[in-house]
Amino acid sequence: MNYSLNESIALLPSLKHELNTHNYRYYALDNPSIPDAEYDRLFKQLQAIEQKYPDLITSDSPTQRVGASPLGKFKQIKHKLPMLSLSNAFNDEDLQNFEQRLQDRLGSTESVEFVAEPKLDGVAVSLLYENGQLIYGATRGDGEVGEDITQNVRTIKSIPLMLLGEGYPKLLEVRGEIFMPKHAFESLNAEAIKSDRKPFVNPRNAAAGSLRQLDSKITAKRSLRMCAYSIGYIETDDLDFDPFVLPSNHYDMLKKLSVWGLAINQEMQLVTGAKACSHYHNALSVKRGDLSYEIDGIVFKVNNFEQQNKLGYVSRSPRWAIAYKFPAQEEITILRSVDFQVGRTGALTPVARLEPVFVGGVTVSNATLHNMDEIERLDIHVGDRVIIRRAGDVIPKVVKVVVEKRPESAIKIILPSECPVCGSPVAIIEGEAVARCTGNLICSAQIKESIKHFASRKALNIDGLGDKLIDQLVEKELVKHVGDLFRLHVNDLALLERMASKSANKLVKAIEAAKATSLAKFIYALGIREVGETTAALLSKKFGSIDNVANASIQSLENLQDIGPVVAKNIFSFFSSTENKQKIDELISLGLTFAPVKQDNVESATLEGVTFVLTGTLPSMSRDEMKTLLIEHGAKVSGSVSKNTSYLVAGDAAGSKLKKAADLGVKILSEQDALTLMHI
Repeated sequence: MNYSLNESIALLPSLKHELNTHNYRYYALDNPSIPDAEYDRLFKQLQAIEQKYPDLITSDSPTQRVGASPLGKFKQIKHKLPMLSLSNAFNDEDLQNFEQRLQDRLGSTESVEFVAEPKLDGVAVSLLYENGQLIYGATRGDGEVGEDITQNVRTIKSIPLMLLGEGYPKLLEVRGEIFMPKHAFESLNAEAIKSDRKPFVNPRNAAAGSLRQLDSKITAKRSLRMCAYSIGYIETDDLDFDPFVLPSNHYDMLKKLSVWGLAINQEMQLVTGAKACSHYHNALSVKRGDLSYEIDGIVFKVNNFEQQNKLGYVSRSPRWAIAYKFPAQEEITILRSVDFQVGRTGALTPVARLEPVFVGGVTVSNATLHNMDEIERLDIHVGDRVIIRRAGDVIPKVVKVVVEKRPESAIKIILPSECPVCGSPVAIIEGEAVARCTGNLICSAQIKESIKHFASRKALNIDGLGDKLIDQLVEKELVKHVGDLFRLHVNDLALLERMASKSANKLVKAIEAAKATSLAKFIYALGIREVGETTAALLSKKFGSIDNVANASIQSLENLQDIGPVVAKNIFSFFSSTENKQKIDELISLGLTFAPVKQDNVESATLEGVTFVLTGTLPSMSRDEMKTLLIEHGAKVSGSVSKNTSYLVAGDAAGSKLKKAADLGVKILSEQDALTLMHI
């Protein structure tokens, strides 16, 4: 194998392609075409050439899966399109209702065609390929932003570093599940026990822990697999590329991904109607134990892409897909005690402390009891035998008491009259089921939780300010409310446990950097009851400044879409408090600033109720950027042309949407026409 440089250059492409193809057949199809010894011979041949001519090594070479140098921390990647969650079905009736909703929206009584896929119990990821080459891999994260795990996904042999075949677009985002097969999980735990390390509880946790290794060489040893389940984003600069040569349905799109070298689930099937979905679900539940991987249900997706576009989305879930979970797993254990935890808003939440029991793949020692109404409904006593249910990742809950086995020593659970943390009186507001501590300003539990919320990633995102550090700051009375965060000095922090001078300096800089934020994030950070990210963004957009929000009437708040009377009252009450207004003024005086808000105005409101469809390549911006602008100006943006479409914004290489719009008499706009409508 003593090849010259020119011979090596000529040989490498075919050698790498051959090895990549064999990797695909072995790891994606589970159908190897050559013995291991022959594969090893080819691999060593490639290694020898690359060792002799290091300049010929490329990132897509099969030899480059061993892992890179350890990272200091994970970077973040913003998904090109959000990674949404799925709504759930738990019985056949839920499934029938799901199909009925689809038929109503589609205006059809015909049974819907679905793609049925086992719901792998792993970690959802996004992979971006550019011109066929893997660029990055990211976790789902919060759906908008995930962690950059590129170094780790490159070590997974079922993930092609270079797509096979041809015909893929310039940019292709593939979504799927990374999981650990049962045999790999068992081997990993056997090795952990042998080395006196704590074993993983289940394959899902093992996969998640393996993907979050800062040292990718560790990930490379964990035998992870990846199964593709959808595409997220497609983009091309090639005007000759016709995106409509791509499949028009989900099933064929997955088959296309398989041709390009990605693993898809071999249990996937096309089924028609809710009854067929139920039969498939039952068949897989029987087969579940014999599969080489863990699944926790079945995902059913509408197969036809045009129907998917017509059905659209609700909240953070697609209307055209549902996860039919397997029956929840239950076990009996003993309730040993009940603790009352105090949250950010003073709510007292009873938590059941249980005799540890293995259920749903994990050992459970705590479960939620929600509130005193739930305790009374269950008639639960300390000492009772209770049935615990855990379905998937849902927090374990007590669902039933075995009353006939109640011991004589069982003790009735009583709501404390005083806060277990600060001793302030506990009150129950009329009309609410939740009891609350009244010591807002003196209760360390509320202070801690409010600061944790204020500093969280979705709020001011103060890097390095974790829960344990906040606990220390409050307990040592260095921080009594959120404003004190901006008065901290390096000397204060350096005295804390596990906080050296370098870390203290870094945190002070992070706190200083957090002063420059957005109005939406600041409103969310204030912790107003029932005001989440979406509501905070809406308030920011509609009112434009914190003063305008603070002075808004209940009526003006209720007039906003998606804000009802209860939330409006919470917002109004919060800003009616002199104490809260002083807190906001104090934060602004300490240097908090907000980026300018592009506020709704009369002109932009003219697009309310107007539906746009985008197609082709726009001259000065991407379609995503145009979509964002239109939505900001009150418009709706659909993925398909119909009689309800108001305008089609068409760029170069517009394709079939342009023809359909012309046939339906839909007005066609250029990019500049659309900007003019928005007064931009």
